[in-house]
Amino acid sequence: MGRPAKFSEDQILDAALAVVAGGGPAGATIGAIAERLGAPSGSLYHRFGSRDLLLATLWIRTVRRFQRGFVAALAEGGAEGAALHTPRWCRMHPEEAAVLVLHRRQDLAATWPAGLAGDLDALNAEVSEALGSFPGTDRERLAFATVDVPYGAVRRYLLAGRTPPPLVDELITATCRAVLDG
Repeated sequence: MGRPAKFSEDQILDAALAVVAGGGPAGATIGAIAERLGAPSGSLYHRFGSRDLLLATLWIRTVRRFQRGFVAALAEGGAEGAALHTPRWCRMHPEEAAVLVLHRRQDLAATWPAGLAGDLDALNAEVSEALGSFPGTDRERLAFATVDVPYGAVRRYLLAGRTPPPLVDELITATCRAVLDG
């Protein structure tokens, strides 16, 4: 029987998050993450197998955390609350927001680590279910107003390493109202 792991998966992912936030994905080497954590590089390879797998796991964890808040906002605050969840979450979690733009779901099929294919397939199931059960609104309009518009609105700021300004909230709200009232 082997000895117990000194660092949890979340501790390793938190170290990777700090490294990505501080120097971008290119600086997120196994060596840099291990140094940040105070662990030998071999233990990270033992746990994840590769840098790509580690960063993909970090991305999945981040998307799940974001989506939990989105689903709760949709249930509690309706469509506008869900739409505004995106810029607000990005301001509250700037390091994690930077991770969200590491990958685009549609680009992952060819490069995604094989061990995470099931996670990728199931990733949006909860959001899809929440959108599908939202009363009185066309699903396509709802998805556009609460998912597509907010993501597009914050993406350029995140790619530039900037926090979305408050004006983004106003524009998302106006767009959400126009799409859903139209």
